[in-house]
Amino acid sequence: MAELVQAQWGDHRIALKYQDSALTHHQVAGAAAARAALLGDVLPRGAEPHIGVLLDNVPEFPLWLGAAALAGAAIAGINPTRRGPELVRDIAHTDCALLITERAHLPLLAGLDLPLPPERILLTDDDPDDPAYRELLAPYEGARPEDVLGSALRATGHGRAGRPDPATRMLLYFTSGSTGAPKAALCTQGRLAAAGHSLVAYFGVRREDVHYLCMPMFHGNAVIAGWSPALAGGAAVALRRRFSASAFLPDVRRYGATYFTYVGRAVQYLLATPPAPDDRDHPLRTGFGTEAGAVDVARFADRFGVRLIEGYGSSEGGASLQRTPDTPAGAVGRPAPGDDLAVVDPDTGDELPRAHLDLAGRLLNGAQAIGELVNRGRSAFEGYWRNPEATAARTRGRPGDGVGAGWYWTGDLFFRDAEGFFHFAGRADDRLRVDSENLAAAVIENILARYAPATGAAVYAVPDPVAGDQVMAALALPRGTAFDPYDFATFLAAQPDLGTKMAPRFVRAVAALPVTATNKIHRVALRRAGFSCPDSVWWRPIELPTRLRMRATDGRVERPDSGRPGSALLRYRRFTDEDRAALLSQYRDHGREHLLER
Repeated sequence: MAELVQAQWGDHRIALKYQDSALTHHQVAGAAAARAALLGDVLPRGAEPHIGVLLDNVPEFPLWLGAAALAGAAIAGINPTRRGPELVRDIAHTDCALLITERAHLPLLAGLDLPLPPERILLTDDDPDDPAYRELLAPYEGARPEDVLGSALRATGHGRAGRPDPATRMLLYFTSGSTGAPKAALCTQGRLAAAGHSLVAYFGVRREDVHYLCMPMFHGNAVIAGWSPALAGGAAVALRRRFSASAFLPDVRRYGATYFTYVGRAVQYLLATPPAPDDRDHPLRTGFGTEAGAVDVARFADRFGVRLIEGYGSSEGGASLQRTPDTPAGAVGRPAPGDDLAVVDPDTGDELPRAHLDLAGRLLNGAQAIGELVNRGRSAFEGYWRNPEATAARTRGRPGDGVGAGWYWTGDLFFRDAEGFFHFAGRADDRLRVDSENLAAAVIENILARYAPATGAAVYAVPDPVAGDQVMAALALPRGTAFDPYDFATFLAAQPDLGTKMAPRFVRAVAALPVTATNKIHRVALRRAGFSCPDSVWWRPIELPTRLRMRATDGRVERPDSGRPGSALLRYRRFTDEDRAALLSQYRDHGREHLLER
């Protein structure tokens, strides 16, 4: 990465756009060199050369990324949606010797017992009466990239040569932390540069391209998939402080953006904006991201004329899949040549059988084919900072015989079809077990995404009062749109790939789906609330129909109409306070009320 920043020196094309300002590649390299020189004077001896960056997407963020690359320091992206002890924990856990922030975020730090003194908290935006930041940088303004290489390493006493190399730590970026405290994944300069060069080749990045960074830069997506390939390909970046669906197209036109990255619900938010006659009047060619889903990818292309490429790559670098021209709709892709990825049983490590799909695309053997994606070959995973337990869990082996040791376990559910294409089926903790059948939330979500009145859908488990789980769905409906239970049941009846256990037992109607700071669905919040939430909830009570027949072989009660959506068992009605009280009584009767608190 240091070499890529150096290569900007002397290039006077526009490199960085933000609001009404613009900097050339030469200016960006010079500004990064000035900050790298500053690091050499302010970092304390013996400290880890880690720089916490608590900023929105403003020019100072990529400038400090460039400074870290030159100086041999590592950037720890600090999430501004974290609060109080959580924020302190993130800064302390990554051993930040310096914190770069702005006045807008000072209230977040007020009253906190921070692990570094006030003089090592730098405010990047001067106010008219306090030009402290400009004055701090002024003595270093003439610095050249080649003069400051390794300044952070020399100042802190790290590194033998005092110069950054491919193994030099570059990023510490946090995972979502949905199942515990966020983990700080490591990324070296070599891995980040390799990712940038790979995406340049994959997307054909040109020097005249402009990469629009609207996803938060404290997250790996914007840096690894947006900033790094722009730097490697000599393209420009354009910044938006925070993602805005309504400002997206105006920004694209204003900056001449040709490429953007996305995560989570961002594509749905864009599709929810009012259509306009000039929706295709823009220079945008490509979007690259995850979790948009096949339905919304098609809708986006139809409306905006832009191809979205859904990729898969664990944020830690342990596994990735590549989409090829022959990848079927709904699939993610295949492994890169030489990679050994497989779908395995997480308990045994045994590879699972290929998926069987009918002509409608319905998965016929999900219970046997859905498992955890693992990388059994080479992996770019570099571990977690000061978390050997989590690092070991990612490369665990089977207890007793060590089978699977050294593999990279993604924690993601997939199935693989007969042609070898991998299909995403959700996170491992998003699996549901309904009537002894294993289901994946992502598979059901892909079906519900076709429901036209909804702008988004999330599927998650709520405990069954007796055993296993029940399916609950949250549907985001536009303002002024009420949930229509008959229309929804009619929609379900028309879906040929909706399995007999997939129809939601509960439906929660929301104005907007709760999301994390990176626009991913906040499933933990949805699961915790369950059916005891402030929004309207509709449900299908589990009631035996009047028409029953007994199987002579074993005396089991069968429901003749239970297999098809739209039957009496799929009629939704309001979930009332009386329903809730009666249902909670069932949980208590079966000793399962504690599961509602998970």
